[in-house]
Amino acid sequence: MSIAAVSPSLIIAVSVQLLSQAFKVVYYSLKEGGLQLHRFVHPAGMPSAHAAFVAALTSALAVYHGIDSDLFALSFVFSAIVIYDTLRLRGAVQVLCRLVDRLARKLPEIEREAVPQYIGHNALEIAVGVVIGCVWGIGWSLVITPGW
Repeated sequence: MSIAAVSPSLIIAVSVQLLSQAFKVVYYSLKEGGLQLHRFVHPAGMPSAHAAFVAALTSALAVYHGIDSDLFALSFVFSAIVIYDTLRLRGAVQVLCRLVDRLARKLPEIEREAVPQYIGHNALEIAVGVVIGCVWGIGWSLVITPGW
């Protein structure tokens, strides 16, 4: 199977996902003063790779198939759900994790378990992810892969 047999929209979406995660490694390594390789698979942080992924896919489909296509409509709806859940649902889970962590500190050390502290995104991280995804999706669709 050649690369031409793979959907360019999928390649665009996966590539922005990987680049967003790689950016997190660099950003948090500089911010925290040490190599943060675990950030490559970490679900939270700047930018939201979830938002970038779905925004890149949706914008690429808009360019390739038009905003009046069923593919674009389907992608837009699912992107909106992913972005909403990234902000609201995972944000609520993050608040609950902090509460559970405070309660767990009252337990004897031997009974404690690690509770993740940062699993959601704030609005800025999501907005940056959406912008990166749209720019990446439209840019690659128009400039890099026009005849693909």
